[in-house]
Amino acid sequence: MQAIAEAFSTGGGWMYVIALVSVIAVGVMVERFIFLFFKYNINAKAFMSQIQKLVMANNIDRAIKLCNAAPNAALPKVIKAGLTRANKGEMEISNAIEEATLEVVPIVSKRTPLLGGLANIATLLGLLGTIIGLIQAFAALESAAPDARAAALARGISVAMNTTAFGLIVAIPSMGAQMFMAAVTKKILDEIDQHSVKLENLLVARIRSGGVQ
Repeated sequence: MQAIAEAFSTGGGWMYVIALVSVIAVGVMVERFIFLFFKYNINAKAFMSQIQKLVMANNIDRAIKLCNAAPNAALPKVIKAGLTRANKGEMEISNAIEEATLEVVPIVSKRTPLLGGLANIATLLGLLGTIIGLIQAFAALESAAPDARAAALARGISVAMNTTAFGLIVAIPSMGAQMFMAAVTKKILDEIDQHSVKLENLLVARIRSGGVQ
């Protein structure tokens, strides 16, 4: 810990800016993890298996109640929109599902791309600190006394190397988290696309077969 503290202090003012980026990145990671895994996500296969059984049994009200049991999850919101129009026409079912999907997709996707941007900012801040540190080092060589040049050069190089390292330390986990969260987001959205189409086809088949009461 002492070595880390020394590296941080010798890195100069840019270390605090990169630290601020790291705090924001960690906040986004935690928020996205909680929402994607515990709020928006659901066992889609098991959920849709129950929905399919209820629709085929013409028990639409119970299917809607099943959706209400997971009010925050993304897939049930879209499925519920279609179920509430189950006794309407084919166009109304399709429009309801499409409208609900358009509402859910931005909510599920938001802030995940921000992690990639923060990773780039941390990298660029580290690079900027490197350049400034090298400028300081060469400027010190010109102005410092001969016996102090080595120390001045060391300070400038220390700023350059530490800011580069800290920027990468923040950027690499942020980029990795962005890739992971994007994969989870894609899984949720793919499930919405897949199962909403299945539900629409099921409800349309129910209407055509005369199952509407």
